[in-house]
Amino acid sequence: MKVSRHAKIIELISQYDIETQEELAEYLNNAGFKVTQATVSRDIRDLKLTKVSLNGGKQKYVIHRQDEDGMSEKYIRVLRDGYMSMDMAQNILVIKTVSGMAMAVAVAVDAMKWNEVVGCIAGDDTIMCAIRTVEDTVTVMDKIRKIVSKKD
Repeated sequence: MKVSRHAKIIELISQYDIETQEELAEYLNNAGFKVTQATVSRDIRDLKLTKVSLNGGKQKYVIHRQDEDGMSEKYIRVLRDGYMSMDMAQNILVIKTVSGMAMAVAVAVDAMKWNEVVGCIAGDDTIMCAIRTVEDTVTVMDKIRKIVSKKD
């Protein structure tokens, strides 16, 4: 439950400008996660979320970027926890995920900032990644296999 809640938080803060813990709790409750402000506070700490300023004096939660190459521990965990399988169709990589995890896994793949990946589109349990070339698709598949095969 915690992993899927964390994945949902990553999805929500990437979609919306969420300014407070109460606002995040409301979004989570509306998405079917029964949370309290204390739970959200722990999740924010666990995910190492931080706030950035927006125009107009507002703030929003974002994932604190620790690694220059985008391979933060949280994104790797989301990729490992959500990944089910993958297949390629020329330069399109299709990744199957646990139900409800596609958006979070797509955010994780985008955060890797791999030059080969042009972008990702996610549904509920399927991601389509546009890859620059067929050869690059094989390279990205190898990178993903290395990440998901390493167990902590």
